[in-house]
Amino acid sequence: MLNGLRVLVVEDDPAIAMDISDLVERAEGEVIGPVGSLREAKQTVKADQGIDAAVLDVNLSDGDITPVLESLRARKVGVVVYTGSGGLPSGVGERHPDIVVLQKPVQPGRLVGEIQRACRSVSV
Repeated sequence: MLNGLRVLVVEDDPAIAMDISDLVERAEGEVIGPVGSLREAKQTVKADQGIDAAVLDVNLSDGDITPVLESLRARKVGVVVYTGSGGLPSGVGERHPDIVVLQKPVQPGRLVGEIQRACRSVSV
């Protein structure tokens, strides 16, 4: 399904982060992380140029994910936002109308499908 795609997981709830990571691995993807803070996510994105996709929580303990999301999108990385909050931070949805926002929880197959779709949409 994910066929070796390298997927960055940014989630500050350890149980949810492990669930997403396990799902990515079962779908034959490679997990980067998981990372649980904005600071760590920024460092990971800066250091790793081989990210194919990302599953991002919006609100982390040290800030919202917007800078990481913008950096990934500039590099044509497929992004899926997976959040318990209302959605994207102000202005992000207008700049990136194609980003899928999933409200926690979702069925595992849906998350994998959206990761695949996000990767296809940025490679076109």
